[in-house]
Amino acid sequence: MDPQQQGAGATQAQPRPQPGDSSAILAVFLTFIAIVSLILIPSSSSVKSSLAILHQIPEGHVGVYWRGGALLETITHPGFHLKLPLITHYEPVQVTLQTDQVTDIPCGTKGGVMINFEKIEVVNRLRKEYVYETLRDYGVQYDKTWIYDKIHHEINQFCSSHSLQQVYIDVFDQIDEKMKDALQVDCTRYAPGIEIISVRVTKPTIPDRIRRNFEQMEEERTRGSRRYYFDSLLCLQTCPMLGWGFCVIIDMHYCSGKGGIMGEVLIAIEKQKVAEKEAETSKKMAISEAEKNANVSKILMEQKLMEKDSARKQEEIDNQMYLARQRGLADADFYRVLKEAEANKLMLTPEYLELKFIEAIADNTKIFFGEKVPSMILDQRLLGNFLQEISRNTSMKGSAYA
Repeated sequence: MDPQQQGAGATQAQPRPQPGDSSAILAVFLTFIAIVSLILIPSSSSVKSSLAILHQIPEGHVGVYWRGGALLETITHPGFHLKLPLITHYEPVQVTLQTDQVTDIPCGTKGGVMINFEKIEVVNRLRKEYVYETLRDYGVQYDKTWIYDKIHHEINQFCSSHSLQQVYIDVFDQIDEKMKDALQVDCTRYAPGIEIISVRVTKPTIPDRIRRNFEQMEEERTRGSRRYYFDSLLCLQTCPMLGWGFCVIIDMHYCSGKGGIMGEVLIAIEKQKVAEKEAETSKKMAISEAEKNANVSKILMEQKLMEKDSARKQEEIDNQMYLARQRGLADADFYRVLKEAEANKLMLTPEYLELKFIEAIADNTKIFFGEKVPSMILDQRLLGNFLQEISRNTSMKGSAYA
């Protein structure tokens, strides 16, 4: 066999590589690359929530999950967590204080002037225990429904019931609290998980002409000027009453068409308002003074009645004490007389009476002379004998019964 045939035989003897081995290696390599890419996808990627296996929930947030479009009740805390890629979607939801800025809010006042609130800030918080219910009912963008859209609605409601003067100056300091209360009432009723902490309203933007009018009015008021300045709305409302077809503010002093009469009319109107306010204040002061006097009189009358009542009760107590004392003295006298009667009954016997009679006769030092001696001595003697006889008969009867 020549060398060429030997080389051919050796070539045929070597094993050929199988195509399945390279496919398995390629599959393992691609799987490794896919896993690494899924894990290492940056957090700013929009597809991470559906493709990532490992995800992170930042501090101050909780993780909520959707599977097949259905919101799961699972709520995770800050840290690293695992989920199924392409099947489970997650979103971090903030549960700490957050500030939502609502910008460019147009509204019309009661007088028809269009103004614009450039920015309103609403500080709010979503309670952690209400995260599932709130997202289930209103979605992740719950604040759009209950804060952004609600602010537009409440501001327009407020402006439509107030004049420009009230919105811009008089009640501007109350808008914050009114907006906060309005938002919280509806959130408490329909979305109890949303807590409104505070609302900050910036000064609205008004037409330049009216703004300059307000600035000039404030400047003149600060200087203490006696001249009155009025905005274009007041002028436009007053001129038609006087029958004028047009009315234009010139330097904020007078209205055209009748020279300076318009300014005098407006001044008179303001004076009338001041007089009405003063009269109302005097009336309130008089009512307050009358109420104070009535209350004082009532208190004094009650005090006198209490004093009289106390004196009456004291007199009743004294009368009861006197009656009890007199009753005791009467009972004592009755008892003394009764005992004296019993003692006399035992003491006044015929012998004792005769003895007393004899002692009385013996003490008499008078001697009677004459033809006839008074029979008083004899009569008394006979009375003593009679009493002695009665006593003797009583004793005999008692012994007979015995």
